[in-house]
Amino acid sequence: MAADGSTTTGPADLATAALATDPASAALRGRAEELLRALAGPAAALREDQWRAIEALVSQRRRVLLVQRTGWGKSAVYFLATALLRTAAGGNARVGPTVIVSPLLALMRNQAAAAQRLGIRAGEIHSGNVTEWDEVYAALRADELDVLLIGPERLNNPTFRDDYLPELAARTGLLVIDEAHCISDWGHDFRPDYRRLRTVIAGLRPGVPVLATTATANQRVVADVSEQLGTGAQDNATLVLRGTLDRASLRLAVVALPRAEDRFGWIAERLRELPSSGIVYTLTKAAAEELTVFLRGEGHAVACYHGGTEAAERLAAEEDLLANRVKALVATSALGMGFDKPDLGFVVHLGAPASPVAYYQQIGRAGRAVDAAEVILLPATEDRDIWRYFADTSFPPEAVVRTVLAALAEASRPMSTQALLTAVDIGPGRLDQMLKVLDTDGAVRRVRGGWTATGLAWSYDEPRYRRVTAAREREQQAMLDYLVTPDCRMEFLRRQLDDPDAAPCGRCDRCTGRQWSSAVSADARARARAELLRPGVVVEPRRMWPTGMSRLGITLSGRIAAGAAADPGRVLARLADVGWGNRLRPMFAPGGADGPLPGDLVDAVVATLAGWEWQRRPAAVVAIASRGRPRLVASLAERIAAIGRLPLLGQLDRVAGGPSAGEVHNSAHRLAGLWDAFAVSEELRGALAAVDGPVLLVDDRVVTGWTMTVAARLLRQAGACAVLPFALATDAG
Repeated sequence: MAADGSTTTGPADLATAALATDPASAALRGRAEELLRALAGPAAALREDQWRAIEALVSQRRRVLLVQRTGWGKSAVYFLATALLRTAAGGNARVGPTVIVSPLLALMRNQAAAAQRLGIRAGEIHSGNVTEWDEVYAALRADELDVLLIGPERLNNPTFRDDYLPELAARTGLLVIDEAHCISDWGHDFRPDYRRLRTVIAGLRPGVPVLATTATANQRVVADVSEQLGTGAQDNATLVLRGTLDRASLRLAVVALPRAEDRFGWIAERLRELPSSGIVYTLTKAAAEELTVFLRGEGHAVACYHGGTEAAERLAAEEDLLANRVKALVATSALGMGFDKPDLGFVVHLGAPASPVAYYQQIGRAGRAVDAAEVILLPATEDRDIWRYFADTSFPPEAVVRTVLAALAEASRPMSTQALLTAVDIGPGRLDQMLKVLDTDGAVRRVRGGWTATGLAWSYDEPRYRRVTAAREREQQAMLDYLVTPDCRMEFLRRQLDDPDAAPCGRCDRCTGRQWSSAVSADARARARAELLRPGVVVEPRRMWPTGMSRLGITLSGRIAAGAAADPGRVLARLADVGWGNRLRPMFAPGGADGPLPGDLVDAVVATLAGWEWQRRPAAVVAIASRGRPRLVASLAERIAAIGRLPLLGQLDRVAGGPSAGEVHNSAHRLAGLWDAFAVSEELRGALAAVDGPVLLVDDRVVTGWTMTVAARLLRQAGACAVLPFALATDAG
């Protein structure tokens, strides 16, 4: 392989050249061209690297890595190769079905639909169709399927791994790994299951071709994936076909606007100017929801799309965009790999993604089958705060990992993730990722009923984890550099991906001097500001105690009794919001001042309380004794009581220490730290007995919800008929 990632001419490639003049090769290419026209239309013709990949897979049974831009036609390669292999083309016997490892359900749906156009029969195995697995496998055993699409997580699902995978591995005729960059270090915090593919590849029968595809791989990732693809191959050689990452249809631009209301107003006033339909990306779910509400109020047909959206609603939103029934989807990165709308006319980003790689991948949704598509980035001053706020993907410290391994080693039976959460203080998402990494490293094994230790020696790969963290920090800085580069923006992105042919595009705002106006009308700005500063967010109470609390000395389980639970509460805003969230984040940053609430925030609190549709108005106010912001919480409770003409009964006393919410990472340990932290004084108990109505419970911030849960339980036990939690901010969303 050459230093730039392309392949050098060797014996296998000379053989490829010889085949080009061979009648069998010519016949194979002719058949491939026919199939491509059936797939993509009568004017379609094979790209040279598409043909090289197909021939290498079908005739030579090689390992191939395709690094080609989004929309280039990588999926056509594996569908055409499947059709040829399944019909005994290329002088070979008919082979078993193709297995496609695909990262997203949306991608699976698109791929299955594409396969049908070639007469390829496709089945799917993923978490959304568990009840159909036996039916799919019956069809596979009866040779009624040509393609099986699976998510990488299936490779270590105990049922799939033990009951289905051995037979499938023995019959696979072609293995396809889509979004193959996830095999490399990037998969450490995105899809650790991808790293398990190395073992799958090594276990393939001799002569089974493997195809890996990606549009987002720099040279380091290309070298890493190439090496892993070669595992178990007879010549250990991977054919790398790397093309230019330029996208001739994309017009890149950056528009700098000072405030959130300017960016909202700008999008509202420009949306109709943008061609066709498209995507507006936001960094957070909260921002997606806020912008969707505002744009609908401005008369735009838009839909909201993020990880918290119900699956049926996400599918309906995708279909509405595909059919141009909406002008845009307002989406987070949940709408990413796999969404395919060839005529998508624009991609706008409200806030910058944390890396040029992520940005390139998202803008790649646009302009696949149109001459020009607009790609506009509206950076925000809070972008870096949001990157830091959501950055909790680093591998845990060695002491935490060793604690988990020790707990598994000492257990007499498999431990569930919930049980492990009581053994070690780590967040559930981070624990799940850690276990997957340990599984791929061979230290633990997922079985029916949970996880077990394998007993194999395991070393903490600190250099690798530092490398991943350092790479992430470099990517964030590169994204900041992209915003201010005086040079071509597309060239900048291509160089970040080590594209050897990177050159000025001649189309972006830097190359052409064509700038989008940053003007926003005063009316649009005012309407956006009013929407962004609309106060009040509902906070649902905790309804279940964490599993396994008996391990931590607390004998509670199941549903929280109605007579001990809090009612739904309110906060002024989520910290991730781009309206009040921007105002509140500095207050809760390390070193934030403690003191009375500024006037504008007092007014917003009053508006939040006024908009609360009480079933029964609060009859009194109680504060929670705060360690971090005692003056803020006390003064906030006093102001609320005075403005609402309610008696201030005092505060729930803190009688024990324990870690703060930011120092605890899961519900079980958070609850254990709070269990004996508060007490109801006799004075407060007496005051509660005289109150006829709900108590408004005031704190500064809702992080996990367990402080309010414990406090509400104590107040209910002391005589309060209901407890209504209120705080300035919540970390949720």
